[in-house]
Amino acid sequence: MRRRNVKIIATLGPASTSAEMIRTLYATGADVFRLNMSHLDAAGLKKVHALVRQVEKEVERPIGILADLQGPKLRVGAFADGSADLVNGDTFRIDLDETPGDKTRVCVPHPEIFAALEEGSSLLLDDGRIRLRVTEANKDYAVTQVVTGGELSNRKGVNVPDTLLPMTALTEKDRRDAELALELGVDWLALSFIQRPEDVAEARKIAKGRAAVMAKIEKPLALTHLQEIAEIADGLMVARGDLGVELPVEQVPGWQKQITRLCRRAGKPVVVATQMLESMISSPMPTRAEVSDVATAVFEGADAVMLSAESAAGDFPAEAVEMMNRIAAQVEHDPTYPGIIYAQQTQPEATGADAISAAARTVADTLNAAAIVCWTNSGSTGLRAARERPQLPIVVLTPIETTARRLALVWGVHCVLTEDARDLDEMVERASRIAFQEGFAQPGQRIIITAGVPLGTPGATNMLRVAYVGSDTKRS
Repeated sequence: MRRRNVKIIATLGPASTSAEMIRTLYATGADVFRLNMSHLDAAGLKKVHALVRQVEKEVERPIGILADLQGPKLRVGAFADGSADLVNGDTFRIDLDETPGDKTRVCVPHPEIFAALEEGSSLLLDDGRIRLRVTEANKDYAVTQVVTGGELSNRKGVNVPDTLLPMTALTEKDRRDAELALELGVDWLALSFIQRPEDVAEARKIAKGRAAVMAKIEKPLALTHLQEIAEIADGLMVARGDLGVELPVEQVPGWQKQITRLCRRAGKPVVVATQMLESMISSPMPTRAEVSDVATAVFEGADAVMLSAESAAGDFPAEAVEMMNRIAAQVEHDPTYPGIIYAQQTQPEATGADAISAAARTVADTLNAAAIVCWTNSGSTGLRAARERPQLPIVVLTPIETTARRLALVWGVHCVLTEDARDLDEMVERASRIAFQEGFAQPGQRIIITAGVPLGTPGATNMLRVAYVGSDTKRS
C-alpha cells in the first residue's frame, strides 16, 4: 500500500528486465511499468510483459503496463567520413540522394519532409543542437542556411517544429507493436509524435477499447490542438524531451502547467516525463534542481511522474525509484500542499456522476471520513473521484482486472479486485470490510461510498452513502 497519491512509472530496460529487479522496483515505489518499443522486438516485449505479470501475481496487487510506441523517427543519412562540420551562415542541402554526405549536403530519406517544407521553415538536427533555415524548397530537396552549426554525424535525428508533416503518427512498426501489445494485454498505449486529434483517433480504432490511449505531447503542432486531443485521448503525457527540442526550452515549464491543469479539469490522467532524475543514471543521488523538478510536478497535481533511462539503463534503478517515492511522499506531507491542490479545484461537469463525486469529497471533508470507496466496472467512478483530489484515500473496488490495472496510473487511487455486490447491503458491508482490511479505516470511523445503481452499470455513478465501519468488521 502506497502512502502517497501521485503514481510512479518506471521504464524497464537492460538494467531492470529481471523478475528480481522488477519486484524490487515495485517494492520501492513503482506503480506502472513502461515498455519502450523503440528498444524492444516482439520476443523482448513478450518476455518483459510476462515478467511484470509474474511479479503482479506474487504481490497480489494490480500493476499497470504502458507500451510506448516509437512513432515516426526522422533521421539524416550517412556521411562519407562519419560526420561533417556545419558552419554558421553556410549553405547546406538536404535531399533524397543516398550518396554519403559531406559538409555541403546529406540525405534525409523522408519524402514527406520535402512535401511539407516551405521557404522559412526550420529544421532541427541532433536534438536541436544544429538549426537550419530553409531558403529553397523542392519536392525532393531543400537548400538551407546553417543558423546554428556544429558537428553532425550519421543517423542523427531530424525535427521539423513548425511544419505539419503529411504523415500519420503510427508507422507500420507501430501497428505491429500495438497489435502484439494489445494481444498480450497491456493497459496503456502511448502514442509518440502526434500532430493532430486524428492521430489519436487512429490509435483508438486500433485499440478498440482493449487498452487506454495516452497522447504524448512533444510537438508544437499538438499544442495548437491540445483541447481536442485531450477530449479524444484517455490521458496525456508531457514528453519534455522532444518538446524541449522543438520549443524554446524556457516555454516548456509553462506548457507543463497548462497541460496538467487542462487534464485536471477534464478528469484525464496526466504524466510528467523525461529527465526528472537524469543524473541518477550514473549517480546514486540526484541534483537539487532535479528534486525540485519532481516536487513541482507533484505540487501541480500530476497523476504520475516517470523515470526513463534512470530505471531502464542506469546504474541505480532501484535508488531512482526510491528517491522519486521519497520526494513525492515528502511533498504530499508538506503543509502548503493541500492549499495548492485545492486552489486548482474546478467545478464539476453538469452531470449526476460528477455531482456525486464532488459531493463525496465535500461530505468526506465535513465528516472527517477515513476514505472514499468507489464501486466501478469501467473505472469512470474512480477517475471522477481522483479529479476532485481529496485529501483522504480513494479505494476503488472493481471486479474487472483490466480496470484495476489501468487505474494504477491514476492519482490517489488504491484498487482492490472484488466480485460485484449482490445488493446494497452487501455493497456497504464489503466496502467497510475492505477499507478496514486494506488499512484505510478503523471500526467506528465513517467512509463515503459511491456507486452506480443498478449495481454493475458502467459509467452510471448515481449514489452516495455514508457508512460506519462496524466493530464486527475485524471478525468478517
